[in-house]
Amino acid sequence: MNTDLKRILIVEDDSRIAQNISKGLREKGFDTEVAYDGLIGSKIASANHFDLIILDINLPSMNGYEVCKHIRQRNPNVPVLMLTALGEADDKIEGFNVGADDYIVKPFDFRELLARVNVFLKRSHSDTEPAGGNTLRVADLEINVDTKAVTRSGQTVDLTPKELALLEYLVRNKGRIVSKADIAEKVWDMNFDSGTNVVEVYINFLRKKIDRDFETKLIHTKSGMGYVLKEDA
Repeated sequence: MNTDLKRILIVEDDSRIAQNISKGLREKGFDTEVAYDGLIGSKIASANHFDLIILDINLPSMNGYEVCKHIRQRNPNVPVLMLTALGEADDKIEGFNVGADDYIVKPFDFRELLARVNVFLKRSHSDTEPAGGNTLRVADLEINVDTKAVTRSGQTVDLTPKELALLEYLVRNKGRIVSKADIAEKVWDMNFDSGTNVVEVYINFLRKKIDRDFETKLIHTKSGMGYVLKEDA
């Protein structure tokens, strides 16, 4: 097997959909593995390295939300893309709450799925590159752009790929107010349903990891305008 291939796990109980996705991704040069059961998918994800996981919600034995929780407990960095028929706002928010990085509603266009897969894999590519000196800093917060390592006051902060993308966007725009629409466009890339409150959800995720245990708060809300990352209130 070519070890340079990006490995993708597909956890989907509909064999037709799973095989179509697997076939399409393999034709694009990816190495895929399929699990048709949530519990089996969780075990495969825990025992093997994958560069991305595509995850249904309605699964036998263990639903996709629980699978995602288990994955996040073991690997906070692997991108998880939920692909499901559950398209209500509450379903999406629940998916993001348990650690999903993106959410596509069935029926879907394979080209959109492929585009999102490529976005996540492009972002995570530098995770395997040697460490470099390209570092973003605000106060005692540091992001090594090459290794994707995040620290605050020297303490390691574990972020999911989407949390990291959001934090990096805020840091690169430090001192500038960015709107929810800005964040939805720049962080979620394409066709994102900004009618949900996922931006607020992810800002809260970041605050818990970046600000909660530190006296100086860096992420600030500007009512009616958006968010700004800076040292002072």
